[in-house]
Amino acid sequence: MTKVNGHTIEKEKVNLETSTIPWKELQRFFASGSAVFVDSTLDLVEVAYQFSIDNKDQVARWLQSNQVALVSDQQALAWLEVDADVWAVVVKPWILVQSIFS
Repeated sequence: MTKVNGHTIEKEKVNLETSTIPWKELQRFFASGSAVFVDSTLDLVEVAYQFSIDNKDQVARWLQSNQVALVSDQQALAWLEVDADVWAVVVKPWILVQSIFS
Protein backbone atom coordinates (compact mmCIF):
# COMPACT_ATOMS: atom_id res chain seq x y z
CA MET A 1 0.00 0.00 0.00
CA THR A 2 1.34 3.44 -0.92
CA LYS A 3 1.66 5.93 1.90
CA VAL A 4 0.16 9.36 1.07
CA ASN A 5 0.85 12.46 3.11
CA GLY A 6 -0.71 15.92 3.16
CA HIS A 7 1.99 17.39 0.90
CA THR A 8 1.30 14.76 -1.76
CA ILE A 9 -2.43 15.46 -1.65
CA GLU A 10 -1.90 19.23 -1.88
CA LYS A 11 0.49 18.85 -4.82
CA GLU A 12 -2.04 16.61 -6.57
CA LYS A 13 -4.71 19.31 -6.09
CA VAL A 14 -2.35 21.86 -7.66
CA ASN A 15 -1.63 19.46 -10.52
CA LEU A 16 -5.36 19.10 -11.22
CA GLU A 17 -5.64 22.90 -11.46
CA THR A 18 -3.01 23.25 -14.20
CA SER A 19 -4.00 23.52 -17.83
CA THR A 20 -2.82 24.66 -21.20
CA ILE A 21 -4.19 27.98 -22.36
CA PRO A 22 -3.46 30.33 -25.24
CA TRP A 23 -1.13 33.09 -24.05
CA LYS A 24 -3.37 35.70 -25.69
CA GLU A 25 -6.09 34.81 -23.15
CA LEU A 26 -3.75 35.79 -20.31
CA GLN A 27 -2.93 39.28 -21.63
CA ARG A 28 -4.96 41.08 -18.97
CA PHE A 29 -3.03 39.28 -16.23
CA PHE A 30 0.25 40.20 -17.90
CA ALA A 31 -0.90 43.82 -18.16
CA SER A 32 -1.76 43.87 -14.44
CA GLY A 33 1.66 42.46 -13.47
CA SER A 34 0.35 39.17 -12.12
CA ALA A 35 1.71 36.78 -14.78
CA VAL A 36 4.76 34.95 -13.46
CA PHE A 37 7.18 33.09 -15.75
CA VAL A 38 8.44 29.69 -14.54
CA ASP A 39 11.58 28.42 -16.25
CA SER A 40 11.25 25.12 -18.08
CA THR A 41 13.94 23.58 -15.85
CA LEU A 42 11.46 23.73 -12.96
CA ASP A 43 8.36 21.66 -12.27
CA LEU A 44 5.38 24.02 -12.58
CA VAL A 45 3.39 22.02 -10.01
CA GLU A 46 6.24 22.19 -7.47
CA VAL A 47 6.64 25.95 -7.98
CA ALA A 48 2.90 26.51 -7.64
CA TYR A 49 2.84 24.38 -4.49
CA GLN A 50 5.71 26.36 -2.94
CA PHE A 51 3.88 29.62 -3.78
CA SER A 52 0.68 28.22 -2.23
CA ILE A 53 2.37 27.37 1.08
CA ASP A 54 4.14 30.74 1.05
CA ASN A 55 7.64 29.25 1.08
CA LYS A 56 9.38 32.63 0.87
CA ASP A 57 12.91 31.21 1.07
CA GLN A 58 12.48 28.85 -1.88
CA VAL A 59 10.63 31.44 -3.97
CA ALA A 60 13.39 33.97 -3.21
CA ARG A 61 16.05 31.51 -4.44
CA TRP A 62 14.15 31.00 -7.71
CA LEU A 63 13.71 34.74 -8.13
CA GLN A 64 17.40 35.37 -7.47
CA SER A 65 18.41 32.76 -10.06
CA ASN A 66 15.88 34.13 -12.59
CA GLN A 67 14.11 30.78 -12.76
CA VAL A 68 10.93 32.57 -11.66
CA ALA A 69 10.17 36.17 -12.65
CA LEU A 70 7.39 38.39 -13.83
CA VAL A 71 6.76 37.71 -17.51
CA SER A 72 8.93 40.15 -19.46
CA ASP A 73 7.67 42.31 -22.30
CA GLN A 74 9.94 40.36 -24.68
CA GLN A 75 8.59 36.98 -23.56
CA ALA A 76 4.99 38.16 -23.75
CA LEU A 77 5.52 39.50 -27.27
CA ALA A 78 7.29 36.32 -28.41
CA TRP A 79 4.41 34.16 -27.17
CA LEU A 80 1.87 36.50 -28.74
CA GLU A 81 3.63 36.53 -32.12
CA VAL A 82 3.57 32.72 -32.41
CA ASP A 83 0.11 32.36 -30.85
CA ALA A 84 1.66 30.14 -28.17
CA ASP A 85 -0.11 27.97 -25.66
CA VAL A 86 1.39 27.88 -22.16
CA TRP A 87 0.98 25.72 -19.09
CA ALA A 88 -0.70 27.78 -16.40
CA VAL A 89 -1.97 27.56 -12.86
CA VAL A 90 -3.54 30.14 -10.58
CA VAL A 91 -2.03 30.74 -7.15
CA LYS A 92 -3.78 33.92 -6.13
CA PRO A 93 -2.88 36.64 -6.82
CA TRP A 94 -0.52 35.14 -9.40
CA ILE A 95 -0.90 33.26 -12.68
CA LEU A 96 2.15 31.02 -13.07
CA VAL A 97 2.98 30.26 -16.70
CA GLN A 98 5.50 28.01 -18.37
CA SER A 99 6.44 27.51 -22.01
CA ILE A 100 5.28 24.35 -23.73
CA PHE A 101 7.95 22.79 -25.91
CA SER A 102 6.94 20.32 -28.58
